[in-house]
Amino acid sequence: MIYRSIITIFVLLLSGICFSGSVQARDFVLVIDPGHGGKDVGARGAKTYEKNITLNVARRLGDRIRKECKDVKVVYTRSSDTFVSLKDRADIANEAHGDLFISIHVNSVARKNKRRRSISGAEVYTLGLHRSDDNLAVAMRENSVMSLEADHTEVYQGFDPESSESYIIFELSQSRHMDQSIEMAELVQQSLVSNADRVDKGVRQAGFWVLWATSMPSVLIELDFICNPTQEKFLASEQGQKKLADAIYEGFMTYKEFNPVDDD
Repeated sequence: MIYRSIITIFVLLLSGICFSGSVQARDFVLVIDPGHGGKDVGARGAKTYEKNITLNVARRLGDRIRKECKDVKVVYTRSSDTFVSLKDRADIANEAHGDLFISIHVNSVARKNKRRRSISGAEVYTLGLHRSDDNLAVAMRENSVMSLEADHTEVYQGFDPESSESYIIFELSQSRHMDQSIEMAELVQQSLVSNADRVDKGVRQAGFWVLWATSMPSVLIELDFICNPTQEKFLASEQGQKKLADAIYEGFMTYKEFNPVDDD
């Protein structure tokens, strides 16, 4: 009788361990990075700032994921209109042990550019070689936020966002997450074109410091051009922001389906 009780307890304990292991799979950690914020307004339109558009789209994306994906933990690098350095954004992502990093931005071109009021389209970047001057210009603009920090030369170890010579560190860097980053970029780009009706400017590579510093698959999305009055109106509207967030969501869900997280 005693032996039977011991066996019963052992079986129950073993069953409990197996059951516990089957339901405690690790959540997918998604880090959403709304570009700019606070004193860093980002690109400027006639009526709006990049920092506000990126935050609104990021919130919509995060809210939908939290509502519909119970196995995804959403982490924001900022959830309000505050300034967060590039280093802090990367630190937040790394400390959260993110499985994917999505940085959301809005594009623009110089005032002297003849296409300033007509250029349009979405493009998604991964870390890599800036094979064109346009790609380098976008990376320089997004990296320039570090110059707002008083000690940026020391923090970023002498990296100068305005010097093309500084970008050699990205050319020498081979990311072990490159394949997954490109996969995510392609899925989001396709979704922005098909679901948000954006002009297809393609998947590109360039030297974004924040993508280099995050130890996970990472992409940077340029939603459209705020310098184009028509696109600015779309970017600033609730309908436009919902379309953009939903498009990123669809791309993410497809990526997540084919890239499940380990249970360790």
